[in-house]
Parts: sequence; C-alpha cells; structure tokens
Amino acid sequence: MKLATTAFADQGVIPGEFAFAVIDPAQHVRLSTNRNPDFAWTGLPEGTRSLALVCHDPDVPSRADDVNKEGRVVPASLPRVDFHHWVLIDLPSDTPGIARGAHSDGITARGKPGPNAPREGRHGINDYTAWFAGDPDMSGNYHGYDGPCPPWNDAIPHHYVFTLYALDVERLPVADGFTGPDALRAMDGHVLGKASVTGRYTLNPAVKL
Repeated sequence: MKLATTAFADQGVIPGEFAFAVIDPAQHVRLSTNRNPDFAWTGLPEGTRSLALVCHDPDVPSRADDVNKEGRVVPASLPRVDFHHWVLIDLPSDTPGIARGAHSDGITARGKPGPNAPREGRHGINDYTAWFAGDPDMSGNYHGYDGPCPPWNDAIPHHYVFTLYALDVERLPVADGFTGPDALRAMDGHVLGKASVTGRYTLNPAVKL
C-alpha cells in the first residue's frame, strides 16, 4: 500500500500554497491560500471497504508560554504534542484519489462547514477549533483541512504526517463533530493497512529546512 502526492516530496518542504500561513518579513506571518494537497494511492489491501486520511503535526509545543512572542524562542527541548490538521473518514474504497483544493481552497473564519465531504466522506473537526476557541473573530468548528501554521519563533521545523488508512468497515461509528483521536480510536481493530507521506514546514526564517 502506497500513498503519494505531487505537492511535495516525502520528507520534503511543503510549499506555502498548502499552508494556513506563510512568512511575512514585516509582520512575521500572513494568511496563505490554505489548499489541501493532492493524494493518490495504490495497493489497497483485499477487503478494504473504506478509507480514512489523517494529517497530524507531532511537533506542537506542549506549553504556549513563548509561542509567537517577541524576543522569545520556543526551545527545541520543550516536550511536543500532536495537532490534527485534517480528519477525513468514510471515503468509499473505490475513491480514485484527492485533487488539490478539492477539500480546502482558502481560509474560512470560524471554520469550514461539515461534516459532509466530497464522495460521501465525512470531515472531523481539526485542532484549530480549540486553538481559536478564545478568539471572538475566529472561534468556531473547523471541519476538514487547515494547513500548517507553526509558531513563527519555534526553534525546530514541524513535520506534517499524512496517513491513509484502509479499513474493513464502510463507516466508522463516530458522531458528527468527531476529532482526530475519536477517529483513531474508532479505527482500532479495523485497519487493514496504512501508508504515510510527511512534509516539513516552518515560519521561522532562522530555521533551515
């Protein structure tokens, strides 16, 4: 089972087109086009009845003390946690692939609607939902894909792991409004195979990719 994208090389740099924000010399960052990458897959296991695609960043700071603060740096030694950028489930097993921008093409304040996704799939809410919870202009349920936006003062590059799961069930037993961890728990015992592609990204000009 293999997963591929033409948007970036595995372990390569993700272009700003697919990010939530890009570097801005004057203001550190500015919002970007936030398009979802394209994906294609081959070699699905026999008995595959549905597909799920999950993107997570395992490099998110576990504390926000220094995040995006002038004159400070998020240290490389800080423990890191997962941040889910995309949770897509219940795709029919004959889905031919995912086109660029088919699930996200721009930023929607307060989040894109859901859970309905193309080809009868379902979108979960990503972790921007919690990130923007206290922002009166941006708070809401963020369904589907929203791309990279690591702290502009982080000492390390972030990795974005896109994983395709081949499942032996047509529909996962999760209620609308499900999160990444919800979907992964529901998949337990139903995964016939999986494949991943990883991209790297930073908003810190001092960090080399």
